[in-house]
Amino acid sequence: MPDRSPETHVIDFRAAEHLLEARDPRGAIRLLDSVISAHPENTAARLLRARAFFLAAQLRPAELEFQIVLEREPDNAFAHFALGRTLERANRPVEALRHFRLAAALEPRPQFIEAARFASGTDDGDGGPGAGHRRS
Repeated sequence: MPDRSPETHVIDFRAAEHLLEARDPRGAIRLLDSVISAHPENTAARLLRARAFFLAAQLRPAELEFQIVLEREPDNAFAHFALGRTLERANRPVEALRHFRLAAALEPRPQFIEAARFASGTDDGDGGPGAGHRRS
């Protein structure tokens, strides 16, 4: 592979965003791998790769990436919510509920509150897969 420049990594990151929007998570992962290899501290790239892993049903890699993001940004409500969805999808509802509740406490968006089960009063952790995993 030819030498990659910081500009090339930015282009790859933007292209990965478009691939994810076009529902090609595996293509996005391939592009993000080189970006993260060159810039392992880039939390935005890790968050995008975590989302791509999730959409590609690669739940363990998604979980690990979301955890790295949360180690760096423990107040990232979206990362908590997305990790909750990942754990929920992996049939780990108790762990998922904890992250849903953290997300809702950090940022009281309706989808975070619904997933946290604050409104319904139930504690079953079965939030179902939601739409709109994008951070605004």
